[in-house]
This record gives sequence, structure tokens and C-alpha cells, in this order.
Amino acid sequence: MRLIRHCGELTREHRGCAVALGNFDGVHLGHQAVIRAAGAVARAQNLPFAVMTFEPHPRAFFAPHQEPFRLTPFRVKARLIEAMGVDLCFMQHFDQAFASQTAGEFVEDLLLGCLNVRHVVTGHDYVFGRGRQGTTEFLQAEGAAKGFGVTIVPAALCADGEPYSSTRVRECLLGSKPDHAARLLGHYWEVEGRVEHGDARGRQLGFPTANLRLGEYQRPDTGVYAVRAGIDAGGGTRWLNGVANFGRRPTFDKTDELFEVHLLDAKEDLYGRHLRVALIEHLRPERKFDGLDALRAQIAADVAQARACLARRSFPADPGPMVPAAEDFS
Repeated sequence: MRLIRHCGELTREHRGCAVALGNFDGVHLGHQAVIRAAGAVARAQNLPFAVMTFEPHPRAFFAPHQEPFRLTPFRVKARLIEAMGVDLCFMQHFDQAFASQTAGEFVEDLLLGCLNVRHVVTGHDYVFGRGRQGTTEFLQAEGAAKGFGVTIVPAALCADGEPYSSTRVRECLLGSKPDHAARLLGHYWEVEGRVEHGDARGRQLGFPTANLRLGEYQRPDTGVYAVRAGIDAGGGTRWLNGVANFGRRPTFDKTDELFEVHLLDAKEDLYGRHLRVALIEHLRPERKFDGLDALRAQIAADVAQARACLARRSFPADPGPMVPAAEDFS
């Protein structure tokens, strides 16, 4: 996949594309329906298959001091989009100048002038342009007048009849239900980052951990999780079983948030390395223990529970971003 940040980076082979438009935070199953629809048009008409999304997220631009909410920061979102076979991902920079564009300018300058689109695909609720004045009806009228096709994808519905949404995914994560979030996403929700040095408490307890800061990620509920940990390995990712704690470590009277991952069957130095962590199941809430012996005993029980949880599931050697299949959520 070619990643483009400026119109000047586009080559002739990528212009004249079928493009899916959206923020796509989470790249959940509803987002995937929109992207796949663009892919179907691209294949049918022999066009480049493109996605246009926006960084920073418009919500972060308009309200920069709010609590972290991103399900898929830039790097993760790009990886998920690439896994869908997209040829070109255009990451449009969202700043004041772009936010001030009218809907008509968006069509003329970006869709036609920059991408020279042949077909545009959006979700049914997509809006764009200054004051959110650009609607799907406006886009269809522009397409009819200016010679590009438009497909509006209706809301994709979950088994309960409700539409897939990033908001519902966040609610699942906050409600200790990463398995439910995975049903909405079509893939396990991951966090990733560079492993930091900590205070070595885990090592002292006999359960060394790799420590991550969540940065702009949506915070899941605090507590202990069964996880899959992906370690960079020469251009690929090596996946291992693990158990993780997210919280403030009340036993040690800490107040800062930390995501700590213990690998179940590997002992290696991860400091400074890039780590992906997929949340599989929430095992228990975080709580304060009366001393290190009680904490050590509970961690041993957590490890055993995580092993049992992960043994019930089938993971391929390299699960990638789009796993597991639906039957693995039993």
C-alpha cells in the first residue's frame, strides 16, 4: 500500500481511483463494509483502490484537551487498512485551513483536483466541509454534475440490530468486554508502543513485565487481561501468549497509569522494542493487596487463568490485524 500525505506525492497510476472516505477510527465491521464497497468498484472498473482518512482525528482537532479516545492511532489504522488490500491510503492533514474548506471546495480541490476520482464511497452518515454542510445528498449531486460515481453504503447492523460504531466499541472496552469489542471490530483491539523501563517490581515478584504508556489510546477498563503480545521480528510479528494489567498499581500507592505485560512462555529483553498487545479477555478488576505475598499469589492465579483462557482459543502462527474469525469468539 502506498501511503500519501500530500497531493504532490501522488503518481499518475494512483489518480483516477475509487476512494472510500471516512475517519475509520477502529476500522470496525461497519467501516470495513465501506472500504470493501470501494474495493468492489475498483476491481469492477479496473481502478486504483484508495482510502482517504484524516489525521489528526477531527474530534481531537476541535477538542484537543479531552480524554484520550483513539481506538486506532495513525500507525495502527494504516496497518488495518493495508490488510484489506488497499492500493493507496491518503492521510489528509486536518488543520484549520482544511476545516475551513466548504463542501464544494473539498470536492473540487481534493476529490477532483488532487485524486481525480472516478468513484467515491461513503457511509450513510458521512458529512464533510465547513460546518458539516456536505451531506451524502450533496455528494451524489456533485457526482452527477461532475462525472464521478457515488455509492452510499447503508448502516451495517450487528446481530442485535444496532449499527456498528466506534462509540459502541469504546463502551465495550470501558465495560470490561474486550471480546464484545472484537465482535464489533472484526479483530481483537490492540494497543502498541515502545517498551519502557519501569521500577522492576514485576521482576522482583518473579513475573517480569514489559511496560507501555497508552498515550492517545482509549483507556480500557482497569484490571487484568489475557492477551496476545506481538514482538517485532525482522519485518514480521512474532505472537506470544501473555497476561497484562492496566491501572495505577494501588498496592504500591502509584497514581500514574501503566500497561504492564507479562509473557507466559518467553524470557527476553524487550526494553526499547516495539510491542503490540491484543486484549483477549478481561480476567478481574484491579485491586489493592495486603503485601507482596498476597500479590504474588494472585499474579500466579492470574497467569493460570490466562493460560486456560488462551488455550480455549485457536490462534494462527501470525494472527495479523484481522483475526480471529467469528467462531473464535465462543
